[in-house]
Amino acid sequence: MLSVEQNNTLTETGRGTLMGEFLRRYWWPVAAETEFDEKEVKPIRLMGEDLVLYRDKSGTYGLLDRQCPHRRADLSYGFVEDCGLRCNYHGWLYDQAGRCTAQPYEETAHPDAHFKDKVTIKAYRVQPLAGLLWAYLGPDPAPLVPNWEPFTWSNGFRQIAFTEVPCNWLQGQENSIDPVHFEWLHDNWSRQLRGGSGPVPAKHLRIRFEEFDYGFHYQRIREGQKEGDELWTIGRTCLWPNCLFTGEHFEWRVPIDDGHMLSVGWFYNRVPHEMEPFVQDKIPYWNAPLTDPASGRWISTHVMNQDFIAWVGQGTISDRQNEHLGESDRGVILMRKRMLEEAELVAQGGEPKATIRDPQLNQCVRMPIVGRDRLLRGFSLADSDSAPPFGLREFPFLAGQPEAIRQAYWHAMGRDIPPARDNGPVATRDMATAAAR
Repeated sequence: MLSVEQNNTLTETGRGTLMGEFLRRYWWPVAAETEFDEKEVKPIRLMGEDLVLYRDKSGTYGLLDRQCPHRRADLSYGFVEDCGLRCNYHGWLYDQAGRCTAQPYEETAHPDAHFKDKVTIKAYRVQPLAGLLWAYLGPDPAPLVPNWEPFTWSNGFRQIAFTEVPCNWLQGQENSIDPVHFEWLHDNWSRQLRGGSGPVPAKHLRIRFEEFDYGFHYQRIREGQKEGDELWTIGRTCLWPNCLFTGEHFEWRVPIDDGHMLSVGWFYNRVPHEMEPFVQDKIPYWNAPLTDPASGRWISTHVMNQDFIAWVGQGTISDRQNEHLGESDRGVILMRKRMLEEAELVAQGGEPKATIRDPQLNQCVRMPIVGRDRLLRGFSLADSDSAPPFGLREFPFLAGQPEAIRQAYWHAMGRDIPPARDNGPVATRDMATAAAR
C-alpha cells in the first residue's frame, strides 16, 4: 500500500508538482489530425492546463493558453489566419510560438509603439505523427516524438478512438501492467454477461515482469499454454510512461486533470494479401461512449469499456493507502516505484527514462511484439479467419464504432459487410481474439 503522501505525489499532474514536471518531459497524444478536416480550433485540457489547439491556413499547428492575455477572452472561439490564431474579441493575433503579431487598434492608434512586441502567450509544441497530434509541455530541448514500429507498417487499416474517463490517469496505466485482470474482468465477467455460456476461461499459472528501455513487458502462462509461447517468451508491453501496447494497438492514458483522463486508442489491422497494396491516406477517428443512453448504465460489452468500469469503480483517485496488494500486483508495485524514482531524477535535473533524441534511432523504434513476423508477413483471404492477430472480426475493444468506419474496415479486408451486431455482450470469439492483451 502507499501512504497518502505517496499517493498524492503519484496522482497530481499539475505544473509544479513532482509528477507533473516529470510527465511534461514526454509527448502526449491529444487529438487526431483528421479532426481538423472538420474544424480549425479545438479547446483541450491537459494536465490541468486549459489550452487551445489549432491549425492555421498555412497548415501549421499551434497550442496556446486558452485565455487571450489582452482581456482574457476564450481563444477557443477565435479564428485562424494564414499564420496564427486571432482572438475574436479585439483581433489580437498570435503565432504558434506565442508571439503577438498583430493588435489592430493599438497599431492604428500608436503605430510606432510596437506594443505587440511586448506581449506573448503561453505556447507549446505540437507535432503530427501516425494520424495523431502530439503535445509537449516541457522545457527545451524537446525530445523526439517516438516513431514506434507499428507507425511504420504499411498495408494496414488504422483507426483512432477517444474516450474521456472520469478518473485519474494512473488507474488506467496500472491496468497496463496487470495481466491477471484479463482472466477475470474480461474473460470470466464476459462469460457471466452471456449468462454463463461458453468454455470456462483458462487460469493464469505464472506471470513475470521485466523492465526494458521503453517501459516494462509482462509475460504469462495460462492453462494450456507452453513455455515456448510468445506470450511467455516476449509478452505484452507497458509502455513508459502512459501506454499499453499489445502488438496491434496502443492505449494511451492522458491526464486531462487529476480527476479525468483521455483514453486514446490507435488500432492497426493488417489487410489480406489480395488487398495489397493498401494505402490509407487519412486515419479516421471517433469518440467512444461510456454509458448506454437507454439505461444510463455503463457499457460493459467491449474490452476497454470493461476496463473503464473497473478504473472508475476505484474512485476518482484510488484510495491506495487502503489497498491489500497481492502476488498478481508485483508489476503495479514495480511501476509505482520506478515512477517515483524517475520523477525524483527529473527534479534533480536528470534525463528521464525512454526519451528519444537520436533521429536515426527514431526512424523506427522497435519494441517487444508478439506475432511480429506474422504481422509483417501478412496473410491471404483464405487464411483470414485464422487465430489472432489475423482473424477478421467486429471491433471488440470499444462500443460505438461509427458504421462508416466499420464498413471501411470490411472493405479494406476484401470481405462482404456482415450484418451490424447489436450492443449485446461481445461474442466469445471476439473476446478470444482480443485476449492476446
